[in-house]
Amino acid sequence: MQQSSVPRNTRQDSLQPGVWGVVATPFQGSTLDVDLDSLSELVEHYEAIGATGLTVLGVFGEAAALRAEERRQVLETVVECTALPLVVGVTALATRPAIEEVRAAQEVAGERLAAVMVQANSAKPETVIAHLDAIHRATGAKVVLQDYPLASGVSIPTPALIRVVTSCDFVIAVKAEAPPTSVAIAELSAGVEVSVFGGLGGQGLLDELMAGAAGAMTGFSYPEALMACVRAWQEGGYEAAQRELLPYLPLINFEQQAKVALAIRKECLRERGLIKDPGVRAPAAGFPEALRRSMATHLREAAAALENDTTPVRSL
Repeated sequence: MQQSSVPRNTRQDSLQPGVWGVVATPFQGSTLDVDLDSLSELVEHYEAIGATGLTVLGVFGEAAALRAEERRQVLETVVECTALPLVVGVTALATRPAIEEVRAAQEVAGERLAAVMVQANSAKPETVIAHLDAIHRATGAKVVLQDYPLASGVSIPTPALIRVVTSCDFVIAVKAEAPPTSVAIAELSAGVEVSVFGGLGGQGLLDELMAGAAGAMTGFSYPEALMACVRAWQEGGYEAAQRELLPYLPLINFEQQAKVALAIRKECLRERGLIKDPGVRAPAAGFPEALRRSMATHLREAAAALENDTTPVRSL
């Protein structure tokens, strides 16, 4: 069963389907200064393996723990290191600070900025509409609307999200991260004409694709697996996608452990040689040493799966 790479009824200006890698922000040793060299290597790896685009300064990028100048340095480095289109996260839930963040991103990224990712800041659709409309009128930016209550503290019903998207023609995608994600994505895909992406480390990716997701916008220490899964879904349907993702599911589940997911994923990235140090900034918790043996087991399995994969690298 072959799937179209673009879900039916999707607007032409919608964000391109595929896998948009969410880029971690590496830090250096005990100082936890931003490690721009490791960031460059990580970004170059994403481009080399065929990512559709990159999401920078998102929740996984610890943007809320960065100073404004650090956010600028991170974005400047990414722009210099890759030709991929970029979605840039906005940390602020209030309108005026959000506008300032968007303008700062536009100043650095220019035409490379495909969209800014803005979190739903209220359960009331009229409040979110007013927020997004003010941002767009002030900046002209396209928007990816993110529903991630764990980060924002806001729970918005899916029908309200649909109302927001249908009222704002500058919203070109939705990132749905309110569990159960496959339920929300099914409802969103039926109710909006823009791409809907899953997140949460790819934990629900197969079900999200079956529910109508255009792909994934997330971080995972083996993003190659997510790309192979989405590509297989587009070309061969569920069975092909399942074959690609199955060897990596233990690691995906391992990385998604509550409270320590960020630290685990950065430690996995360090073990792969993609960043030099796995440090996280407060309030994120550090890596629990009790998990090191399990991590080593899962990483060996993932490395073996990747070594056995002879699929040519190409963009989604």
